[in-house]
Amino acid sequence: MLSKYILDAGNCVLLIIDIQQGRLLDKMPRKELLLQNCVSLIKTSEELEIPMLVTEQYPEALGATIGEIANLLAPDTPILKKMSFDACNKDFMNFLKENGRKQILVTGIETHICVFQTARGLMQRGYQVHIVSDAVDSRSPENRKKALEVLRDMGAVITSTEMVIFDLLKIAGTRAFKTILPYIK
Repeated sequence: MLSKYILDAGNCVLLIIDIQQGRLLDKMPRKELLLQNCVSLIKTSEELEIPMLVTEQYPEALGATIGEIANLLAPDTPILKKMSFDACNKDFMNFLKENGRKQILVTGIETHICVFQTARGLMQRGYQVHIVSDAVDSRSPENRKKALEVLRDMGAVITSTEMVIFDLLKIAGTRAFKTILPYIK
């Protein structure tokens, strides 16, 4: 059971859910912290060669992924458009199966809707879900808090950006540590 709490860069995928420009993101009370932590997680994922997957909820109405994130992504990073709140559609699941990784680091908005339903869908399919609590947000702090409580009760690991980064790095003094350090200071 303890192994569920030990991250392995070779077994992780970073999932960024619906951090789109426009009116929804602007309503997030912790928007700046959310973006800062997502950038740190993207930089860590790049350095440690962790695949990334991005979703966009109804981008025709809600906009594309915000530039602060989109501009950091490798050109081959999949950005999957969706209408359902649970992102676990065919393309999404095919990406995960192709990568063969079972630990999913989840970031995004809104915690109580798309993050919650996607995390639940992943857990139903046998994935280890790690919700990066300081890299998810909801318009309402109460909804965010409740979603994190329910996700923990369902078996998700509730963690933080720095916990994830240092667990993935394992040791100080490496090239990867020195590259990532400016993003966590």
